[in-house]
Amino acid sequence: MIYFIGAGPGAVDLITVRGAEILRKAQRIVFAGSLVNREIVAEYSREGCEIFDSSAMTLEEISECLISGHESGLVTVRLHSGDPAIFGAIREQMNILRGKNIPFEIVPGVSSLFAASSALAAEYMIPGGTQTLIITRHEGRTPVPKAEGLISLAGHRASIAVFLSAGMIESVCAELISGGYESDTPAAVVYRASWPDEKIIRGTLATLPKLARGITKSAIILAGDFLNENYGSQSKLYDKNFSHEYRNSSLHT
Repeated sequence: MIYFIGAGPGAVDLITVRGAEILRKAQRIVFAGSLVNREIVAEYSREGCEIFDSSAMTLEEISECLISGHESGLVTVRLHSGDPAIFGAIREQMNILRGKNIPFEIVPGVSSLFAASSALAAEYMIPGGTQTLIITRHEGRTPVPKAEGLISLAGHRASIAVFLSAGMIESVCAELISGGYESDTPAAVVYRASWPDEKIIRGTLATLPKLARGITKSAIILAGDFLNENYGSQSKLYDKNFSHEYRNSSLHT
């Protein structure tokens, strides 16, 4: 079995219990050394485990390393940052394994999306406010479908999380404003969420590019009224005047 494991956002103790247990059994680990905290590998890998940093490897080289581990009877792990499903580029790796009838399993991880909201003490969906979170990236060397450009997405005025785009923050904020967000919409950059050197920069879409100058990678850009503490209303779920399957409001009046 080959395991694709989400290592979490960075903190050593934010990997899942299942992920940590499999890492402890692994005999070969291929990890994204430019993104995954190396202390996670050091903390959870067993003595004698073969460890490969995939930072400079191609898809073919990564796949060959996984396949040869499997063919040698080794418990083999592909360790991704965050959760593999979010900009993890795992489908192409899985397709190669499927083509060779090699079994694999995905172990989810804690995304930096959630480490960032925790750092900000924020909630993406607000009662009485937005119920939608957009997860996207700005177009750079890798294209984005035209209908999913930031200007188009901004028209929803929902909570938005922009990955892999810190080096283009001026363009990100400008397009969000052009597409429909007010220039004074609360916004934030969280750099290396949950790492020891985590940084939080708060501002508005108008001010954030200047405030976050110098941060070009390993950061997530967040924007939306959800960052405004006075936005929205209280949840109906816990309102004493709101009945539902588990509570009769008449008993609390």
